[in-house]
Amino acid sequence: MHFGDWVANTARDEPHPELRAVASAARRTETPCADGALVWRAWGQGRPLVLLHGGSGSWRHWLRNIPVLARDRLVICPDLPGLGDSAMPPMPAAPETIAPILAEGLRLVLPDAPGYDLAGFSFGALCSGHLAALDQDRCLSLTVIGAGALGFERSPTTLVKVRHLEGTGRDEANRHNLAELMFADAARIDEVALAMQDLHTRRARFRSRGWANTDSLKQAIARSRAPLAAIYGELDAIARPNVALRLDLIRSMRPGATAESIPGAGHWVSYEAPEAFNAALLRVLVRVAASA
Repeated sequence: MHFGDWVANTARDEPHPELRAVASAARRTETPCADGALVWRAWGQGRPLVLLHGGSGSWRHWLRNIPVLARDRLVICPDLPGLGDSAMPPMPAAPETIAPILAEGLRLVLPDAPGYDLAGFSFGALCSGHLAALDQDRCLSLTVIGAGALGFERSPTTLVKVRHLEGTGRDEANRHNLAELMFADAARIDEVALAMQDLHTRRARFRSRGWANTDSLKQAIARSRAPLAAIYGELDAIARPNVALRLDLIRSMRPGATAESIPGAGHWVSYEAPEAFNAALLRVLVRVAASA
């Protein structure tokens, strides 16, 4: 397959029927990433919307959002370098060095599009900020979700190492980590989330933690010029009890910037509260399109 050629996606290896259903509807392509490939998936048609997943994740972080967003948009999700199905980036790697890989990939997968809207979750929010700063002529809007690296101290979370575990012990560790970091209400952790967490942990090679206590995203946003928005879960584990400080900062960084929190939701707000999240993101996209 030549770089940039879209083909039907295969979903045989997905660990749950809901994942297989969304994966089977995707189109798949690859672009260069160091000595390997960056893997992209796309759904729907229309104005491009690029979604960057969180750390130790993959396109699957957007499972509960893609079917809704793709009704009217071309939704494009890469697996970030060293995560999911994508090759490792050149080392040493950082959000600043990942952004050019993404920008070049988007030029190949969207050769005729005048631009794209961009949204990123957690580590993907940090990468999206640097991408927006680099690709200013093509990035039409930037929405950061559950974002760290804004110059605030990250609230501590205690995660359990799972790589050496199997069976019940691994299941319990995955559930603990989801409850500690990703969900506000552990009762909402379902078998789909657990299947994703296990797959993501097994495939993650790039260590995407370590930037949340910096102001790297704040600096990147200051260099960009795209219309800006932010969405957080009200009980986001990396931001509580100071979610409001982050919302206020985003609103102060760009004329017309919007920021909101989703009541009762945690860090992985797009999965824990998908209806409210989808409505919030669609409000941002409608506002941006109307002002273009």
